[in-house]
This record gives sequence, C-alpha cells and structure tokens, in this order.
Amino acid sequence: MQRNHTTIHIGTRRSKLATWQATTIKSLLEAHHPELTVDLVFINTQGDQILDKPLAEIGGKGVFTYELEQALLNGGIDLAVHSLKDLPTELDPAFTVGAIPAREEPFDALVSRNDAGLDDLPEGAVIGTSSLRRRAQLLAYRPDLRIIDIRGNVGTRLNKTHDPEGPYDATMLAVAGLKRLEIADAITEVLDTSIMLPAPAQGAIGV
Repeated sequence: MQRNHTTIHIGTRRSKLATWQATTIKSLLEAHHPELTVDLVFINTQGDQILDKPLAEIGGKGVFTYELEQALLNGGIDLAVHSLKDLPTELDPAFTVGAIPAREEPFDALVSRNDAGLDDLPEGAVIGTSSLRRRAQLLAYRPDLRIIDIRGNVGTRLNKTHDPEGPYDATMLAVAGLKRLEIADAITEVLDTSIMLPAPAQGAIGV
C-alpha cells in the first residue's frame, strides 16, 4: 500500500483510554512536525471482543496487541499506540518501541463502592481485578480478601464496582488511566508501594 509521506496512520484500540493515548501522540507529532497529517485508525482486538473469560485463559496481554501488530506488518498503519505495561515482554523482532513520552504516575489505585480504604474493607470483601500481580500482592497484605476476575474498560469496571447489586466491594485500577480520563476523583486510596508494587512501565505510553 503506497502512502503519502506526509500522512501518518496511528493504530489504536477504541476504548476511551486508548483513544486518549493515541490522540495525545497525534497532538505531539503534529506539534513537532506541522507538515504531517496524522489520522487515527481504530482496531478491534480479540481482548476487546472476549469479555467473559479471564485474560490468562484467552492468551494474556497479547490478545490486545495481535491485531495492531498485524496492521503494522501489512501496512494498514504506520504506528501503534498502547499502554507500555500491557505490551508483551518480548516484542517480535519486526517491531520496536520507537518513543515513550512523559510518564504519568505509576501507582495503583483502590476504588471501593463505599469509599472504604484497603484497611477498612470488611473481612472477606470482594475485590475485582484481572491482574495476577495485583491479586498476589493484595492477598499477601490481606489474605482474608476474595479476589475475583473483572473485565472491561475503565468506565465499565467503575460501573461494575459501584453497582449496589454487583459482587464487587472494590476494584483496582492504574492511577494514570483515571487521571488521563479526568476521573481521578473516583480514587478511594492510592496504595503505597510497600503494599502494591506497580507493574513495570505502568503509567507510560509506548509508540
């Protein structure tokens, strides 16, 4: 596929956070290279389509990047933008992380239905997370908690958590995503790193 060299196509998932991240990269490119036209190309990934199974069952983090990688390989896009922490640890040799803009806060946030902090949640409280890292650290700190899987984008997880008929007393989300979506007021508690060590590259965007 032949392209006009002044047009750059950025591939991104459709979620609000993914769109925010891709739009930010678009703005940075246009600010530094006024001659460029930058378009967003929205790509639906397997991870976006399958929401009723834990990530570990459907292939882990790669289910959010495979379709983006294929679009890069076939020339459908020139760049892909994704949360750096959610990229596979080992990239295909055909790709490289070409840029990482300024990182947002790397910490993890607890969002609870009744505004209770981690120490104030009742015994046996249910916390929703699809992250094995968060699950392990939560149970190391409070073995009495029940950890169950939760899927969906940031807004979906917040709605599930605040649903009075739902199973979740709280959920875990990255501070960075909540700040970028301007809903940081949803945070009940930012967990200290002595309790919850963030994922490598959490809060960073990879291009």
